[in-house]
Amino acid sequence: MTERKSESRRERRRVPLPAGYRQAIVTAITVLLGFSLLFLRYWNFELPGAWSAASVIAAILMAAAIVLEIVTLWRSLQIEDDDEREYAKTLRWFLAACIFLMLGLVLSTVSYYHFLDL
Repeated sequence: MTERKSESRRERRRVPLPAGYRQAIVTAITVLLGFSLLFLRYWNFELPGAWSAASVIAAILMAAAIVLEIVTLWRSLQIEDDDEREYAKTLRWFLAACIFLMLGLVLSTVSYYHFLDL
């Protein structure tokens, strides 16, 4: 059985990415990571008001998004990520990070406006 796995790995041909794809994903990740870190710093430390349950959940979601962004950046800088299959996995990690970040941003907005009683 292990021979069959090694044979299938040898049979599968590596398909490199078109030029510019890796550079684009690294740029997108670093821009989003920079925004995430700055927003979290401002929202957690400089915005006045009391914390609520929604605020805590939003902070946890944004922290998880930052961790996912760092993992995605690490994956995108690996040599193996030049293969289309690995690149697709990296894009899924990036999508998960974006979803976590958006959920955290929406929840932080709701918790902030709840604080203002608007």
